[in-house]
Amino acid sequence: MIDTPKPASPVGVDVNLFCADPEALMEFYRAVLGLPENAAARSPIYRALRLGEAELGFNKIDAYALLDLADRVPGDKGVRAYATFVFARAEEIETVAARVASSGGRVIKGPYRTYYGAWQIVAEDPEGNVFRLNHRG
Repeated sequence: MIDTPKPASPVGVDVNLFCADPEALMEFYRAVLGLPENAAARSPIYRALRLGEAELGFNKIDAYALLDLADRVPGDKGVRAYATFVFARAEEIETVAARVASSGGRVIKGPYRTYYGAWQIVAEDPEGNVFRLNHRG
């Protein structure tokens, strides 16, 4: 039997959203999720929240050009990706869902039990980005 080497540390992930107003969108997610700001990451076109060891970032639309993606700026409201925020307790989903609406977002679906047993909602932030709140229960 061959031993497969294990990586020294797991791969991390930061999630970044393009948006018109990084400050406002950061404040929405801070109000909904209760995450602290990573003030050291602030720039004229970027804001970020700490998400454990990861970061939830908000890039002004100007960042498309910085990343050589100016020809890929979306022109419609199509959903190409979404973040899922996972909570330890099912009752947190409904509490956080209420904060979505009171902070300027919209609950699209739920709370509901998924076919794979999770308790979740599907929501939209003030700029139209879709995300989920999920308890894997």
